Amino acid sequence: MLSKECLHELRSAWLPNMTEAALSRLIDLLEKGSPLLIHGSFTRAVPMGCLATHVAWNHPQTCHLTLDAGINWLHRVAGLNPATSHLIREWDRCGSSDWEVRSELLAILKEHRQQFATQPPRKERKSRKVGV
Repeated sequence: MLSKECLHELRSAWLPNMTEAALSRLIDLLEKGSPLLIHGSFTRAVPMGCLATHVAWNHPQTCHLTLDAGINWLHRVAGLNPATSHLIREWDRCGSSDWEVRSELLAILKEHRQQFATQPPRKERKSRKVGV
């Protein structure tokens, strides 16, 4: 079961910053139990990555990156410290072998995808450069 901290982080930092493509990608990988969705490191070899890396590869600000995509997405897009992300730490602790965590995460992602389908399209936010 995901901790309260994981759920809060997922709902407040991950989901609002995920693209629809990233959401679909994670759902697909979780449903299939894909070996491309790894734990214990951000990336082993392209196309093998953790939750954050697959989200990053499907986000316009980080899709051009390879090995450090997940780290950059967490820090620059989601505003999280990659080393202390509750969701990453929980995923690394149990990985895809914990059926309960995987099922709960999958259910939350599917619920969010359903919300995407019922909302009007979001406008892309322009990033502001500070001090330029």
